[in-house]
Amino acid sequence: MQYRKLGKTNIEISVVGFGSWAIGGWMWGGSDERKASDALNAALDAGITLIDTAPVYGFGLSEEIVGRTIRERRKNVVIATKCGLIWDREEGEFHFHSDEQGVSMRPSSKKVYKCLRPASIRQEVEASLRRLQTDYIDLYQTHWQEKTTPIADTVAELQKLKEEGKILAFGASNANVEQLKEYGEELSSDQEQFSILDRKMESNGSMAYCRENDVSVLAYSPLANGLLTGKISPDRQFGPGDLRKMNMRFRPENIKKINARLEAIGTIAESHNANIAQTIIAWTIAQPGLTCALCGARDAVQAAENAAAGAIVLTEEEIAQINETVKL
Repeated sequence: MQYRKLGKTNIEISVVGFGSWAIGGWMWGGSDERKASDALNAALDAGITLIDTAPVYGFGLSEEIVGRTIRERRKNVVIATKCGLIWDREEGEFHFHSDEQGVSMRPSSKKVYKCLRPASIRQEVEASLRRLQTDYIDLYQTHWQEKTTPIADTVAELQKLKEEGKILAFGASNANVEQLKEYGEELSSDQEQFSILDRKMESNGSMAYCRENDVSVLAYSPLANGLLTGKISPDRQFGPGDLRKMNMRFRPENIKKINARLEAIGTIAESHNANIAQTIIAWTIAQPGLTCALCGARDAVQAAENAAAGAIVLTEEEIAQINETVKL
């Protein structure tokens, strides 16, 4: 496993992190806590140190599973969680309706708001600390940016939480360059969707800004929700509550097209004793300015395989070949 510094801090994180969205079950067709705990432990055993979660992942369930699992290993874990998506009160900017399975297109049991007001952040951090069974959070991230709260007010509260020792560093997620600038010099990370199929960060200047200002980039969905593993067959049926069920990317004809391109990099994978997914993860962490790829896993085997990708170093020629072969 390779390790890198988190922004300007002295916190060191693994280049492959454990993304905990799926283990919360919400939008992923349910959760199996035993398998989730096994996956987390396997990831830590294999050298992963960063675990990324959020309150909205299962409406608290993901954080609770993380907290119960890593309680005895806390000192060896960098916990990253988030604030800014609330469902227990109507405050801030309405984001979406949801039920226990996922986002709903019609009024449902939960209304999720984007809210980064100082008092709301204070409530959220205390709830996350309880669920995570810890007295501090290593990296606290604003999950989505919103229009009702000046970023300066949000930052002031995050700085207070740092001074109180409740968080060690703070970051942003789903932000544009102008918003990142408003967070100022204390911003440690920017978490964005990034994969070989999702490269908006490169075209909109976010990656360059982070690279030039020592802001770590944490990539979520580096395997495009499993599409880039090469393991999803065109006839795969996605169950109720699985976000991929209605996603056009997962239509049989597109899966077939992507799988064909992934097969073409099989020689590169074999040369590193790796599978396709591990090779794509290695490509991700090799991108200039990118610090860590957050990879989800539903069981111990997946978690260990993801972690192994953190030791793979691709050549410039291999990276160029993957770029040319896989991109659409």
